[in-house]
Amino acid sequence: MSINVTILDGNVTRDAELRTTQSGTKVLSFGFANNRRRGDQEHTTFIDCTIFGERAEKLAPHIQKGTGLVLQGTLTWSQWERDGQKRSKHELIVDQLSFMHARKSEDEGEAAPEPAPVIAGDLYDDDIPF
Repeated sequence: MSINVTILDGNVTRDAELRTTQSGTKVLSFGFANNRRRGDQEHTTFIDCTIFGERAEKLAPHIQKGTGLVLQGTLTWSQWERDGQKRSKHELIVDQLSFMHARKSEDEGEAAPEPAPVIAGDLYDDDIPF
């Protein structure tokens, strides 16, 4: 058995998009950016994230561009061909998440008070606070 656990902190790069598969499964997709420093340089990794099931629908209104999150999940890799071009991407299938901070409002000019982290827990259990 192999271990595949990824933990990332960062910010949502685009509002979450909720859709429903033909079989009725809810799928929530959003972009995520993780920043890290190496010496004097800052590097950013962008990754697509996905949440499946009923939790996807409940979390959708709360995951907006700029939202600070800590994510835990399984890293996957997929490949496909489009217009004769081979494409691939890494994606995080999110199992747990924590909301970390509110983004600074453009109208207010200063950061809103930071709420205490909310841990969504295992997204496949019924202990989410929403």
